[in-house]
Amino acid sequence: MEARGRNASYVKSLFLPELPLWSRIKNQRIPISFDLELTARCNNNCRHCYINLPANDKGAKKRELSLMETKRIIDQAVSLGAFWCLVTGGEPFLRDDFFEIYLYLKKKGLLVSIFTNATLINQEHIKILNKYPPRDIEVTVYGVTQETYENVTRTKGSFGAFMRGLDLLLKNEIKVRFKAMALLSNVRELPLIAKFCRERTKDYFRFDPFLHLRFDSNALRNKEIISERLSPEEIVRIEQQDPERSRELEKNCGKLINPKFAHFGCNHLFHCATGNSNFAVSYDGYFRLCSLLWHPECIYDLKKGELKEAWESFALRVRDMRSNNEEFLNNCRKCTIINLCMWCPAYSCLETAELDKPVEYFCKVAHAREESLKQTKPINEIR
Repeated sequence: MEARGRNASYVKSLFLPELPLWSRIKNQRIPISFDLELTARCNNNCRHCYINLPANDKGAKKRELSLMETKRIIDQAVSLGAFWCLVTGGEPFLRDDFFEIYLYLKKKGLLVSIFTNATLINQEHIKILNKYPPRDIEVTVYGVTQETYENVTRTKGSFGAFMRGLDLLLKNEIKVRFKAMALLSNVRELPLIAKFCRERTKDYFRFDPFLHLRFDSNALRNKEIISERLSPEEIVRIEQQDPERSRELEKNCGKLINPKFAHFGCNHLFHCATGNSNFAVSYDGYFRLCSLLWHPECIYDLKKGELKEAWESFALRVRDMRSNNEEFLNNCRKCTIINLCMWCPAYSCLETAELDKPVEYFCKVAHAREESLKQTKPINEIR
């Protein structure tokens, strides 16, 4: 595919899955990508969010990595082989030095993706994003009417700011992807949200029905998150009603319900790929295998150590962690539909403070999805 457009300065372009790079690094443990959380603060106060601290939280701001500390981690990530960085938060555009960090990532040759609510985007941002385009910007859509959007964000004027910021991105042809969280406060508007998003991008739209509990274990906020969760039956219903989601589930149902997912006789906690090709760095400098893994035994303080040590030694020790919890081993570890519930040690820890406990809500969702898939395709074709 020949290069085209105002930003084309190359002879030929390929889609990422087509790059020869993948065959060269196959079977090698390299940190291809990493999540860089710039802040835990946010200018919205969303009902369901697991990380947002107030925008003016002085304590949170003080704990944020400095520009120099951030650059040091970026340098080390690149030296280990990273070439893709997801910049996230909180709301990353709250950082006064956001573009100093962003341009440093670009200078180091990294592909850069950004997660944002788009409410802070202005013309100054657009100038830099136009000149130094990100790989993509993923914008979260909480609603497409002021009433719904601001009921979720609990921030007056946030819907207008969101629409202004999004319009600036789209009018300037900056690559935008969309994400929506499915929650009680916006479930009736989800079809309109999907329509809104798919009309504005040909690239990507996803919605996520799983609301994670707080990384800081705030009991009051966790209660709010649980109150926003949809029932398992409601999750299945909205997945069935969304044409694209439904087609994908039907297409892959033979893969989603598979006896091979069960790990009989195995007490390893981690069976996912996290920590093999990616990692995450928190706003206050903690290395984790993924952005949701906050168990005290699974975090490494990069202010006191080196990323190389965290990746080459600490991460392997975490991935080798085992469980002796009989309830977990006799249920989750032997479950053939664990791929439908999205259980993992990180989610378990957020829900129960332990890495190896079943989560009843996830289990109910999995069984509801299983029944739905059985109805879509005869059971003898699935197993």
